Amino acid sequence: MSALYLYSGWVRTWHWINALLFLVLIFSGASMHFNGAGWLLDFQSAILIHNTAGILLTIGWIGFIVGNLVSDNGRHYRVRLHGFVQRLMTQSIYYGYGIFKNAPHPFHPSAEAKLNTLQQVTYIGVMYVLMPLLILSGWAFLFSVYLPETLLGIGSVWVVAMLHLSIAYFLVLFLLIHLYIITTGETVMTNMRAMLTGWHRDDHQEPEA
Repeated sequence: MSALYLYSGWVRTWHWINALLFLVLIFSGASMHFNGAGWLLDFQSAILIHNTAGILLTIGWIGFIVGNLVSDNGRHYRVRLHGFVQRLMTQSIYYGYGIFKNAPHPFHPSAEAKLNTLQQVTYIGVMYVLMPLLILSGWAFLFSVYLPETLLGIGSVWVVAMLHLSIAYFLVLFLLIHLYIITTGETVMTNMRAMLTGWHRDDHQEPEA
């Protein structure tokens, strides 16, 4: 078994802070959306906590983008076009079928590529598309008094609210899938341990074809 140091200190720190903030945003957002349920936060507390966590999430996201620009972590999000469709299909078939038949994993992390193609596409969509939209819609909500009265003939606050809520649901779905994928390493704790220590341990180290 060999070991690779794949997750630097700043990546791990950002990951866990981001995860905590996202859980706080889910709980406080649900408290506002389902106001009145006894086990949730009261509305005013939920607003304060949600806005504070949202501001911190924004700072963290900016830090993530800057970190990827100035460190070598950004290279893991650069998709190789050669063989892209084949790699994407192979990985999708594995997660959808092969994994349940104990098939060998088609991808093993390396120093050059710690993410398989499906992970790359998913994380790019989440971090470079959905997260900016979530953050922008959240800030628009926070300063809704400055929005025009209507957007495309519809109340602007309603449009922003529905966009923010829809993206939040997509990200919650991503979180649930992410938690499942974490358990699909060599052992249930392999991937979790890697994000805690930075070291990924694997019996195979062949790069992705």
